[in-house]
Amino acid sequence: MDYNILDADTKDLPRIHELNQNALPAVGSVTQKELAHFLKIAEYFRVLKIETRIAGFLIALSPGKDYQSSNYKWFEKHYTQFMYVDRIVIDPVFQGKGLGKTFYDNLKKISQVLTPILTCEVNLRPPNDGSILFHEKYGFEQVGTQETEGGEKEVSLMDYKIPFNM
Repeated sequence: MDYNILDADTKDLPRIHELNQNALPAVGSVTQKELAHFLKIAEYFRVLKIETRIAGFLIALSPGKDYQSSNYKWFEKHYTQFMYVDRIVIDPVFQGKGLGKTFYDNLKKISQVLTPILTCEVNLRPPNDGSILFHEKYGFEQVGTQETEGGEKEVSLMDYKIPFNM
């Protein structure tokens, strides 16, 4: 399957928003305005295109950004350096084809010059079993848990140590 991983652009935001909202509750709801803010603050905000169609996106941030997510703040409190995966979404039509791994491999390659650690959270309640399995298989390990959204959700806080010699 031919694909390209490209920096996200303002013109991509409507499709990114659609993918995000169709993936609820596996990812949090987000507005197009919030997505535009990510374009300004994220080190990594990329789309994966198959031909001209956006098949997925990934947003990741380093510490010190203007971002108030309680999960991001947890990692800021516990780590001096990291690349936090705020969200990754793959269009259901393209799931199961290795695109999530492809995205993470690309993020890992870019992040290794900035930090040795990728971080993320995955829903435990409501459970996101597919994401938990994916992250564990990739090599992420749980380093904590926390309740969010007033106890409505519980997340597994995970990290992945990038191998020194990739």
